[in-house]
Amino acid sequence: MIGQYTAAEMMAVAASRALEDRQVCFVGIGLPSTACNLARATHAPNLVLVYESGCIGAKPGRLPLSIGDGELADTADTVVPVPEIFNYWLQPGRMDVGFLGAAQIDRRGNLNTTVIGDYDHPTVRLPGAGGAPEIAAAARSVYVMVRHSTRAFVDRLDFRTSVGFGDAPGDRQRLGLRGGGPRRVVTDLGVLEPDPETEEMTLTQLHPGVEVGQVREATGWELRVADGLGRTEPPTDEELAALRRLEEASR
Repeated sequence: MIGQYTAAEMMAVAASRALEDRQVCFVGIGLPSTACNLARATHAPNLVLVYESGCIGAKPGRLPLSIGDGELADTADTVVPVPEIFNYWLQPGRMDVGFLGAAQIDRRGNLNTTVIGDYDHPTVRLPGAGGAPEIAAAARSVYVMVRHSTRAFVDRLDFRTSVGFGDAPGDRQRLGLRGGGPRRVVTDLGVLEPDPETEEMTLTQLHPGVEVGQVREATGWELRVADGLGRTEPPTDEELAALRRLEEASR
């Protein structure tokens, strides 16, 4: 029995479980890539991983270091020009899931990956938008992975890089955004999903050993909690073994 696991491992496992076999998933590097590759190594072997560099159907044997990692091209079904990824695959709505990370997220699922602090004189300059705004706009569903803290879960973003549900219900439709918006936010404490009416991110699931008060203390707004609040099942030995194999192969 493997038994013990970390909060980061619980986070990766919970995110991987949200993916279904044969879905087409536009993958971001980092935590999203870990979750997607874990899903492919366990319950979703036919998950189609698409990376911004043009790799379609990538099957890396280790966690890629970047979208330019040669492992992605070497294991992909095909590699196409980057404009084709966006113009033909993403923007017409052919991506089932867009999996993103972020430095900041607000109560309506809007994301910041640009700067912390004032834009002209930032405290931290982040990697930037990349393909995230287009993924957030056009993917049929968007899943987000963010470690839970008041630095990340903020009442107001320092910069809005990618639109979640905007400022009010119906904003996505008014802006002409094709995709379905953020449907799941997975953290190291639990899972949040949008309220059907207000579209505000609501706590729907707690990871093992976590209490509601901990999540509220780590959130920069008055967090709503679902009436039918659930509990995440702990990682199985199979899931932990597959995750650790991926991580070990990357070292």
